Formats: sequence, C-alpha cells, structure tokens
Amino acid sequence: MATVRDTTYDLLRDLGLTTVFGNPGSTEEPFLRDFPADFRYVHALHEASAMSMADGYAQATGHPAHVNLHTAPGTGNGMGNLVTAWHNKTPLIVTAGQQTRQMLLLEPRLASRRAVELTQPYVKWAYEPARAQDIPAAFMRAYATAVQPPAGPVFLSLPMDDWDQPADPPPQVRTVATRFAPDPDRLRDFAATLASGRTPALVLGAAVDRADAWPAAVALAERLAAPVWSAPAPERSVFPEDHPHFRGVLPYAIGPLAEALRGHDTVLVVGAPVFRYYPHVPGDYLPPEARLLHVTDDPDEAARAPVGESLLGDPGLALAGLLELLPPADRPAPPARPAPEPPAATTPPSADALFAALARHWPADGVLVQESPSNLAALRRRLRMSRPRSYFTMASGGLGFGLPAAVGIALAERDTGRGRPVVAVVGDGSLHYSVQALWTAAQLRLPLAVVVPANQQYAILKAFAELKHTPGVPALDLPGLDVAAVARGYGCAAEVVESLDGLGVALDTALAADRPTVLPVPISTEVPGIL
Repeated sequence: MATVRDTTYDLLRDLGLTTVFGNPGSTEEPFLRDFPADFRYVHALHEASAMSMADGYAQATGHPAHVNLHTAPGTGNGMGNLVTAWHNKTPLIVTAGQQTRQMLLLEPRLASRRAVELTQPYVKWAYEPARAQDIPAAFMRAYATAVQPPAGPVFLSLPMDDWDQPADPPPQVRTVATRFAPDPDRLRDFAATLASGRTPALVLGAAVDRADAWPAAVALAERLAAPVWSAPAPERSVFPEDHPHFRGVLPYAIGPLAEALRGHDTVLVVGAPVFRYYPHVPGDYLPPEARLLHVTDDPDEAARAPVGESLLGDPGLALAGLLELLPPADRPAPPARPAPEPPAATTPPSADALFAALARHWPADGVLVQESPSNLAALRRRLRMSRPRSYFTMASGGLGFGLPAAVGIALAERDTGRGRPVVAVVGDGSLHYSVQALWTAAQLRLPLAVVVPANQQYAILKAFAELKHTPGVPALDLPGLDVAAVARGYGCAAEVVESLDGLGVALDTALAADRPTVLPVPISTEVPGIL
C-alpha cells in the first residue's frame, strides 16, 4: 500500500518540484529519508539562506520552488527572507516539520505551538493538515495558491509521524490560471484618458518584468511619446534603461516623487504599488491637476493606493490591450536623459567610480543581484540594464536576500541551460546577514562573481541618521571584517581589488571559474544622501 510519503513524492515529481532547498532537522528527517535519486537537495547552512536561494531560483526559472525548514526555530530563522519573498511575489512552497501528533498536546521540545499562525501575514495560505492523508492534497492546493496572481509563498506544517501512514488515492494534478485579463470597458476608459492627456508619463513596476512585457512597455511608451520611470525601490528591472524614453527610478518619498512627476497631467502606473515610500517626506501624492491610472494584478495594491483609479489585470495583457486601443501621439518624443559625468578620481575610489568601472566591464548577458543599499543610487546610475530578467533585489528592504538569491539564480542559469553570467553586488555589511550561502555556492561549484563594495560601515544608516537628525546612533561602523578570509573559509576564491584598473580581469576570471569568487573592493567612506 502506498504511504503518504510515496504519494507526496509522486505529486512533487508531477509538479516539477524535484529540487528541495533547506537545512535538515530532526522533524524533517522522516520526509527526507531515503531521499529519491531523481530529487536534489540544495543544502544551506542556515534557513534564511535556504529561503532566498529558493526565492532566486523561482524568480529565475519562472516556476515555483520548494523550501523545507525545521519546525518553529527554523521557520523563525527564515522569516526575514520569507517577508522578502512575500513582497517579491515569489511563488514558494514553504514546508516545515512538526512534532509527532501523539505528543502535540504535551507541547514537547521542537513542537511548533501555533504553526499556522507563525508565518502569517507573510504567506498567501498556511495549513497544518487535519489528517496525515491530507498532505498530498494540501501540497496540490499550496501549489495552486502560490502561482495564482498575485503570486507568493504558502506554508505547510507537516507532523513527522504522518509520512508512513497509508495514503488515500492521490490527488488530481491540476493546472490553474496564472494570468487574468483586465476588464475591457475599464481598459477603454484608461485608453481614452491617456489619449486625451497632454503630457502623459509611464511608471512601471516589477510585475512588468515578471510578465515578460518589456516589448509591450517599449511599444506603448513610443506610441504615447511618453517618458518612462521605474517605480520607487524596484525589485526587478522594468524597461530597457538605455532607451531614450527612460528617466530612471523615482524617489521613494512622497514629496520628492510628486516633484519628479511635475508637468505631467496623466500618470499610468503599471505593475507596481502606488507607491513604495520610505522615508517619510511629506507633500502631495501627485502634482496638481495630475490624474493617476493604476494597473495591477494585486487587489490589495489597488485598495491601499492613496490616489488614482485602478484596473485589475495582468500587466502584460493590459499593456498589449492599451496598445491596440491607442493611436500614435501627435507630440515629439521626450528628450533623452543626459549621460552621467565621469566620476572623480579618489583614493580609495568612490562607489560611483566602482560602478562606472563595473559598467565598462559588464558581461553582455549579465544578471545583476544587488544588495548594497547605501550605494544603490550610484549603481543604478552607472549600470543600466538593457535586457529583461537582468536585475534582482529585495522588495522588502530587509537585508540577507542578495547573496543567497544570487546562488539560487546562478543555479537556475545552469539548470535552464541559459548560462547567463551572474554577478552579485553585496555590501560588506549586507554580506554577513546570509554569508553562509557562500558555502553552498562553493559546494555547487557555481561560477558566481560577488563584488563587495567595502566601506566598513552601515553607510545607509548613517545617511538615515543625517536625514532624521538622530546623531550618536551606536554600532554603525564595521571594523575588522576580512571579507576575503571569510570567503576562502567557505571554499570560495577571493581577491581584494585594490585598483579599479584590475576589476575587468578579476571579473572575467571569476565568471570563467568553476567555483564562486568574492571580490572585495575598498571604497570611500563618504556617506551618500538618502534622496
């Protein structure tokens, strides 16, 4: 007779979930025993790393990923990056072991007291099956929930004595819709408003990249002769940044954002919240007389927007629909934004100079994973993404995502056969939130290049302290970190890039290697402004 475990593994095969990210614990061993030869376990040394490896892998493959955590403590370890997966709208099936059912009333060691509540509100659905026999069907429901828009993580708590129980007949493997079209009448209203606007502008968000809708976005921008901004703090690149219509990333504070849009009477926001604000700089949400139209596949985003009219639908389908309805605009194309001035030469170099050098040596098909918040403005100014699915970071603002996500993305590039080179830019402060991910990258022999702007401080927090007039905040410096030594200890190659003249060779060597390479680059301790 088939067991619950047998039936569950068969279902996971049918769903394509044969890679499991995790850090094994005692409550998970009954599920993992006699691990099938056609499955792969990606071993992380910490659950936070496992979570974001799965996140990066799912985003890069375009398919859900399975991450297996260790009851309540392991779920707690992964929670910070679960929050990021929620904001990233990444379809993840997150499972955790639970203590033996017969002992749960006693609350034994490693029992998860309120397992279903623990991950809320950062999952779309959380469940602990009432019967062992419900586990396979719960996986099927979890999968269907995770992939439907807005996509996101789900959570299952699985008692460790359930796996050997006799199974019910297996659940039917079902497919579910992952896109829905916008209401045609409301879409026509949006098109009429755009057509009558004198100075429309487009603001695009990460869902445009998730929908593979760059061509439609470019065509609509050119049809409207409209400038294009990225929505504030984007987790994905949204438009070819070398296109003459592209203006850059909007500031992520209320007053400055409205000022950036001054002069536009119609603002079309597609695939982003309205808006992702931080810090609080008060002002009007929009310029006077401006009208905002909001297209999103997330009803919650539509409901919480402080201004504008909303249209629910897949961003790619909405952009394509607007293209069919809009005639070419009778206005000149907006002027291209000027190229940045060459960076000043300093010793050590500024972040601006580092990223200008990185842009000169950037691989043609490169994928950037970014977690260097204090240097983000310089990075986005100098390194302009020109291809879809080329830029990944955390939508949540929480650190610890970048390095393990880069591992998951590099693994996905190998598994899919695309083989795009992956470069992570991770600050020396951010690096240590999930530094254990280096070991997994070394064990997998991934040709991942990790560029570490090393300023030995939490510069982003110093910038916030200046903005908010909070002097004397402790623990903002990071003396004594030897990033290269740490990297070598985890099995990576490492080279301190003392001069930017050597960055190109070091990067090329790293991307041609058969293991990850960490490249610390000492940079200036200058603190950039937040806005």
